[in-house]
Amino acid sequence: MPLALGAELEKNHRVEHELVLVGEIWKDRPEIVPSKVYSLDLEVTGEDHENKVAHVRECMGDTDFLLVSRLEDVAWLYNLRGRDVAHTPVFYGYALISGTEDILYLMDETFAESNAKDKADERSLPETVTIKKYDDIFRDLRDLRDCSILLDEDSVSFYGSRVFHRSVERVFEKSIVERLKAVKNEAEIAATKNAHVRDGAAMVNMLFWLKNNAGRIYMDEISLADHLEKCRKDQGAYDLSFETIAGYEEHGAVVHYAATKDSSIPLKDEGFVLIDSGGQYKDGTTDITRTVALGKTDSTRKKYYTAVLKSHIALACAEFDSDTTCAELDEAARKPLRELGLDFAHGTGHGIGHMLSVHEGPQNIGPRGTGLHIVPGMITSDEPGVYFEGKYGIRIENEILCVEKNGKYAFETITFCPYERESIDTDMLTEEEKDYINSYHRKVYETLEPLLEGHVKEWLRKECAEI
Repeated sequence: MPLALGAELEKNHRVEHELVLVGEIWKDRPEIVPSKVYSLDLEVTGEDHENKVAHVRECMGDTDFLLVSRLEDVAWLYNLRGRDVAHTPVFYGYALISGTEDILYLMDETFAESNAKDKADERSLPETVTIKKYDDIFRDLRDLRDCSILLDEDSVSFYGSRVFHRSVERVFEKSIVERLKAVKNEAEIAATKNAHVRDGAAMVNMLFWLKNNAGRIYMDEISLADHLEKCRKDQGAYDLSFETIAGYEEHGAVVHYAATKDSSIPLKDEGFVLIDSGGQYKDGTTDITRTVALGKTDSTRKKYYTAVLKSHIALACAEFDSDTTCAELDEAARKPLRELGLDFAHGTGHGIGHMLSVHEGPQNIGPRGTGLHIVPGMITSDEPGVYFEGKYGIRIENEILCVEKNGKYAFETITFCPYERESIDTDMLTEEEKDYINSYHRKVYETLEPLLEGHVKEWLRKECAEI
């Protein structure tokens, strides 16, 4: 229940907070079996737990407590990961932080036991952290008296926001931890870039296979997704970052299409297939979309593909002031499409976590202005698109890192995979856009060439030749 709605109901009604009605209906609800929680090395996190908590305390101001309820926030703050949620390496947990103590509430009791036994292990949590059972959190919140507590208005449950004694002042704000983890440190950036190199090799191996086999062997949307997953695992990915979207022709026009055994259609040696995918690696999280031409591309499709590419480049090449908002960046990215009377009904870019969720806030490059600014260290996607219902869809996505450049802010592309060369109408491009594509393709080839074998390497060289 939204907190605002709950507060409105409480004005004129008695609201029962502790009733678990889902349990009355869902009789065969499976028991949650927690995954094993594990620690990350400092070389990929770049900052230990104590420093992170110190930053959090600075942001708390005069507030006595902070409840960390977002799973990604808890995992990042303690440099821990798990596998309680599909494709997102988090675990069920809470954290309660005061000026002198922080308490971590876990379902995985084996982690608490091992942590207590070996404080010499540099990856274990320091003695300043108290580890408690997951279910103890609400009892401890109920026991608080005569204090104030910060709550994340976007993630705290309705019950969690109402469990307190009347003497406790509740302060609802956007997550402090989310704001901090959105700005990646040097180690996180370096690790993420490493993950993207291997992810690029996986993508190129898949594209080579797809281009050479579509229409020659049987493949459908599901088998294409399965092959891409295999390519990622060959490069060291241990999981997907989300379920792969592989939409052929009309299915590519469905923004969040999910193929099933009943809906999956065979691929031919013609038309477009849109592939939106990503992997979880031991050093980073990736997200990439390519629209691939299977066979010749007609002039109309080239026009629309190139228009999307121009929009994609507009954001990738943006240079902007520190006070530029996400909404303003979104508008600049959409301009090439709007000049052709085109647009798309989703954001241009979302934040991406480091070994966490593939969708991360608070940054979100979209038309709904929040006043938020992109700052150096933030990683977002760059993914404009156009969609023609019943026909096909086109989307191109790279990840971009905000950096300082010439006294302004700009983006560095950290995804490595060629664009769909045969679908580019070079007559629609400016010289600056051609230069960007050629420079990007040179970097793609130089970066990925050492990871590829003979025929794939030669294919990539041709795909990355100057246009």
